[in-house]
Amino acid sequence: MKVYRLVAKQGLAISKEKAWDFLSNPNNLKEITPEHMGFKILSGADKGMYPGQIIQYKVYPFPGIATKWVTEISHVKEGEYFVDEQRFGPYALWHHKHFIKEVTGGVEMEDIIDYKIPLGFIGRLAHPLLVKQQLKKIFEFREAKLNELFGKLNGYKNSINFE
Repeated sequence: MKVYRLVAKQGLAISKEKAWDFLSNPNNLKEITPEHMGFKILSGADKGMYPGQIIQYKVYPFPGIATKWVTEISHVKEGEYFVDEQRFGPYALWHHKHFIKEVTGGVEMEDIIDYKIPLGFIGRLAHPLLVKQQLKKIFEFREAKLNELFGKLNGYKNSINFE
């Protein structure tokens, strides 16, 4: 069983409170997701974030392929981090940790995603060709959009790495 990891770090020139308010609101996911993915929240985003919250989405991970994605917010430490875990969706495993840390001049956001592709050998073949490339594009879009909305932290080197 191969479990992959994506680590993305980004510096933004905003307060920790403003970053938390935006990033912990599931309704803002649509704004930082590429339009071609047709991201739509179906239910569960009508209250502030809390452990046990179930959020249902519809998304097109690849053109013409729609999937329902159900995540649970499993952990929340107000203002510092939250964790979402897929309960149903395109991955065999999806565990996404979101950290927000105050740094000089703004915040550092860190996303750590541990994920597994379904379909065994076929999934492992598809990872470098399709899945890894799609995730990279999503996080590049997210980085650009957040920079546009809040401003890049001066001197901070953003990164997207796969382990």
